[in-house]
Amino acid sequence: MSADQQPRREVVTGVPRGTRRAPGHAPARSEISEQTTLGATYVRSLMRSQLRAALCALGTLAALVGSLPLLFALPATLGGRLSSPEPLVWAALGGGVYPVLWLTARWYVRRAERNEQDFTRLVEGR
Repeated sequence: MSADQQPRREVVTGVPRGTRRAPGHAPARSEISEQTTLGATYVRSLMRSQLRAALCALGTLAALVGSLPLLFALPATLGGRLSSPEPLVWAALGGGVYPVLWLTARWYVRRAERNEQDFTRLVEGR
């Protein structure tokens, strides 16, 4: 190169990182909409994770409600030392069952939403 010539500059361009993809179907979305074997596998994995969350919540509630008869039989085994078992029953239902029921329902809804968000991220390729 001579002294009066400037070096040639090259500009490299590309899609900036973090930008959205061009409109169109993501590969997983098209697999699902075309009902291919891979698409069925994606949907089956979502259904399994939702079923797993539902069975955990159901198991928790079944254990809770199933243990109530044992708790209600406790005053009889104590030999009638309690004057009346009704306060124990109401305390167990109001202080034990309903908070656990509420927490289990809240956990289940959050888990189901998280499963759907994970599935959406998988399908959209994010």
